[in-house]
Amino acid sequence: MTRLVMIRHATTAWNEARRLQGRTDIALSAKGWAEVAGWRLPAEFADGRWVSSPLLRAVQTARALGAWKLSCEPRLVEMHWGEWEGRTLDELRLNDPQYMTEVEARGLDFSAPGGESPRQLQERLAPWLRDIAAEKGTVIGVCHKGIVRALFARAVGWDMLGRPPIKFDWNAAQEFRLDAEGRPSLERSNVSLLAATGA
Repeated sequence: MTRLVMIRHATTAWNEARRLQGRTDIALSAKGWAEVAGWRLPAEFADGRWVSSPLLRAVQTARALGAWKLSCEPRLVEMHWGEWEGRTLDELRLNDPQYMTEVEARGLDFSAPGGESPRQLQERLAPWLRDIAAEKGTVIGVCHKGIVRALFARAVGWDMLGRPPIKFDWNAAQEFRLDAEGRPSLERSNVSLLAATGA
C-alpha cells in the first residue's frame, strides 16, 4: 500500500484576511514563513517522495520543509472558487444570507458560481490517487485546505454537511493509506509538524 501524507501550506496574507484564495497565486506571508520555520517533517516520513500543488504558497512551504527534489502536480491545485475568489464567506453571508444558507447546505455539491465543488475536486484527485497507488512507498503532498478536506471526506465517508468528524490542526499532517485502486483510508489525523513535539 502507498502511504500518503498531506500537508496544508502555511499562512498567506489572504488567509489572515479570511479571503477565499482558490487558484489565486498568493505567496506566504511573514506569519506563514514564521510558521513553517517551526515545522519539521517527522522522521518516519523522511524517505517520502515530495509533490506539491504548483501554486507558490504550496511550493514555498514544501521547500521550507526540505523538499529539494520536488514535483509539482496540477491536480493538487486548490479548489476553484469562481466568482468568490478574493471575497470572504462572512461578506457573502451578509450580502445574501438566504442564498448562502441554501448553497452551504449542498455538502459535497457546494460550489461558488463558476467554481468547483468538493465532489468535483474528489473526481479530479481520483486519477492521481490511482497513479501513485502503485508506488507502495510514502508520498508527501503539500497542498491546500480544500484538497485535504475533500480527500478526508472520501476516506471517511463524510458528506461535508456540518462540521467534520475531527478538528483539523493545520500545523499538522494528515496520513492516509491508498489501496491498489487508489481508494484512500485515514491512517492518522493531526500528526504534529511542530519542531518541539514532532518525531
